Amino acid sequence: MTPKNSFTAGTYRKQNYNKIYEYSSFLPAQVNQPYEWQDKRIPVLLEEAMRLVGELNAYSTLVPDVDFFIQMHVRNEAVKSSRIEGTQTEMGDAVLPEEEISPEKRDDWTEVQNYIKALNHSITRLKDLPVCMRLLQEAHKILLTGVRGEHKSPGEIRTSQNWIGGTTIQTAAFIPPHPHDLDEVLTDLQLFWHNQGLQTPNLIRMAISHYQFETIHPFSDGNGRIGRLLMALHLIELGILQKPTLYLSDFFERNKGQYYDALTFVRTRNDLDQWIIFFLSAVTETAKKSKNTFERIIDLRKRYEKQIMELGRRAPQAHALLLQLFSNPAINTIGVAEKLNISISAANTLINQLAKIGILKETTGFSRNRMFVLDEYLNLFR
Repeated sequence: MTPKNSFTAGTYRKQNYNKIYEYSSFLPAQVNQPYEWQDKRIPVLLEEAMRLVGELNAYSTLVPDVDFFIQMHVRNEAVKSSRIEGTQTEMGDAVLPEEEISPEKRDDWTEVQNYIKALNHSITRLKDLPVCMRLLQEAHKILLTGVRGEHKSPGEIRTSQNWIGGTTIQTAAFIPPHPHDLDEVLTDLQLFWHNQGLQTPNLIRMAISHYQFETIHPFSDGNGRIGRLLMALHLIELGILQKPTLYLSDFFERNKGQYYDALTFVRTRNDLDQWIIFFLSAVTETAKKSKNTFERIIDLRKRYEKQIMELGRRAPQAHALLLQLFSNPAINTIGVAEKLNISISAANTLINQLAKIGILKETTGFSRNRMFVLDEYLNLFR
């Protein structure tokens, strides 16, 4: 067990940059070992976090057609995680097809879509591959394909020194491990992920894992997003959740300054406890919010289905469309025709009926090629 005040986050190593000037990279201490926290708030926060996550898990497994709703949670995670890195895409844009996105917003929109693809791919891959660097490299390749950062070795562990903050390495706020040290620290991290002999609670393991990954910064770009994606994968693999319904990027985006400070203070103050407290607070608040969102979704769905019953013979088609809209709440006439295998004329009539009773809202203002959204539902994720 780690005695009181004995935790050391790591050490600095002198390096030479292009044989011109020296700098110090940070080599984090190994994490594949027992850790004993000292802050007495942690057991209380851990118990509360696990209780609320358990409630969310039970609730989400009882929600009919929950997989339709999960895709909106995935999209929300992609939007919020990407916004932490500076993109400006909002949920209202993220649900639209590319042709509806203005050229000046398209790069950010594509980054969000890549995150959605990377997360969905990774969750599917968990069926035959454990959480490992190979899986994260696959996600990283998807994340950076065709966007800013596509020239920074998508899917590959970096072979050059990177840094955080500052325009040059000399003005950097933090310099992660040298490439020569990556094999050592990544091997240790992967052993930590699957070390069943460690008596470390799963949420504590997740907190330590996220800190360590962000400190290692193994890729040339996209480390923040991959590190947050990793948390979602841990929740599933560790059996904390049966369905991927808890994503922490919304909390981190709303508390961005504290998020970065909490990670930094581990390295600068050797204070891992304060990061664990911040992380558990994020889990607690997010689990509450996620369960509340599901409850509001169920209420909204009941109201929608009651309204749809008034459509008579078109009610079955409307109900089938509604389920599809819970995954992606934006649609046009052509999309409805394709999803329901009906004519354009029938699709247009159905859309107009759903708009008339207030379920769909027209967003483009065009007489042709109109886009409609399930607006009240979309607002639950804004």
